[in-house]
Amino acid sequence: MSERQVVLHYQEQTAQRLDKFLVSCLPEFSRSRLQVFIKNGLVAVDDQVVTKAGFILAGSNVIHVRIPPVQPSDLQPETIPLDVIYEDDNVLVVNKAAGMVVHPAAGHSSGTLAHAALGHAPEMEGVGGQHRPGIVHRLDKNTSGIILLAKNDITHRFLQDQFSSRQARKKYLALVDGQPPTLTGRIEAPIGRHPQQRKKMAVVSPRKGREAMSSYRTLETFPRHTLLEVTPFTGRTHQIRLHLAFIGCPVAADTVYGRKQPTVPLKRHFLHAASLNIKLPGEQEPRTFQAPLPPELQNVLEDLRQIR
Repeated sequence: MSERQVVLHYQEQTAQRLDKFLVSCLPEFSRSRLQVFIKNGLVAVDDQVVTKAGFILAGSNVIHVRIPPVQPSDLQPETIPLDVIYEDDNVLVVNKAAGMVVHPAAGHSSGTLAHAALGHAPEMEGVGGQHRPGIVHRLDKNTSGIILLAKNDITHRFLQDQFSSRQARKKYLALVDGQPPTLTGRIEAPIGRHPQQRKKMAVVSPRKGREAMSSYRTLETFPRHTLLEVTPFTGRTHQIRLHLAFIGCPVAADTVYGRKQPTVPLKRHFLHAASLNIKLPGEQEPRTFQAPLPPELQNVLEDLRQIR
């Protein structure tokens, strides 16, 4: 496939950033991807190459955009069974099992959700990036539950916009050690890279981290544990696990941010993405998708109910 060229005309009285204008004209691309086009010298304004995304358009401008061909992914499709909750021409909603890594990383060059997604829907190749075909958001390796994938770039941007604007709503079920200070609550604690252990995240000062907000409500109490429903309002790495540990009730069997010796018989932490509320392309009202607790987590709850 060869390079494609697009000619756009800007004729407005008010000034506007170049990258914002391109997003409005080329909805199949995310703003970050268009910024890469600009940085790489693929955009010219009035026959002058512009490499700054914040370049200001004003009055009357002619913009030439060179769109490079999609690079074939080096990911190999793999035939891995997926628990599909919903699927249409635009989206794929999957109930991810604990233990499955979402996309390739160091030590995980195969067997990921990305490989499985390509095996299930080859048309997703290149959507959202070469190594993350169609993946709109992520879950930790040992967190189970709902994850959403897009089958084309327009859908990918449509869905990601709902996450970035906090219109998408995710709810998690978490069994925690101990009890939170109140039955319901809201946690606001910035998250950044751990200052000593670079593979971990940490609650840090505002100037060293990014804003992070979560709310929780108590669903069920046990002598030594509490079952919570948690709603994250931001999407920071390890956010729920960090926030619950921050208020003194870490996720059960989370040996990274919680107790080194699990208090329940699990080889994974008790955190499950139970529901997702989001609007799909072409629909007026959002849908809610749900994923039941996997058997190993349900068994832990049944055991706790018998001994309280």
